[in-house]
Amino acid sequence: MTLSKRDKVFLVFAAIFVTNAIVAELIGGKLFALGPFVLSMGILPWPIVFLATDLINEYFGKQGVKFLTYITIALVSITFILLNISMLIPAADISPVSNSAYIEVFSQSTWIIVGSLIAFLFAQLIDISVFWFFKNRTGDKKLWLRATGSTAVSQLIDSFVIIGIAFYLPGKVSFIDFMNIATSNYSFKLIVAIASTPLVYLGHYSISRYLRSEK
Repeated sequence: MTLSKRDKVFLVFAAIFVTNAIVAELIGGKLFALGPFVLSMGILPWPIVFLATDLINEYFGKQGVKFLTYITIALVSITFILLNISMLIPAADISPVSNSAYIEVFSQSTWIIVGSLIAFLFAQLIDISVFWFFKNRTGDKKLWLRATGSTAVSQLIDSFVIIGIAFYLPGKVSFIDFMNIATSNYSFKLIVAIASTPLVYLGHYSISRYLRSEK
């Protein structure tokens, strides 16, 4: 089977998209401080997901992003099932990771996954709608507006939903801490989205040049 360059670009984006989404679920239970921000470790892969989402929207349209969103939700769900099965299996006496330590880490990841599945679906659908709202009105102009605007709106929903379900509902943090963490996560994502605008243009230029070479 011979893949076209367009097929290869989509497969690369699919791999990046899914991998970073799953990694974010697994590492999201740890909080860390970055200057004035208190952030979930799961935030680290998301700038890459933002960039991938914008470029998939640009080159493969609504259906491309929706397809990858649904595939990612399915794969994250499988991850959730496997994590829970693994926690039911007792650790061997010689295991370097104790049963209690394993459960303590990954039980929090299951809450992250539940929150993320809900937040991710809504955020991605909102991202698509906002992106194409601007795209339909500006055409091929103002890539920065649809890329940053869609992220700004969608991640407002994502940040509060996922932190609420993952940390506040199970009683891991107080309401005030929940609001502070969610606000910090959103603020950080917004700063990253704005700062990564040159990468969106670089990616757009590189992909367009690569695809033109096939014609």
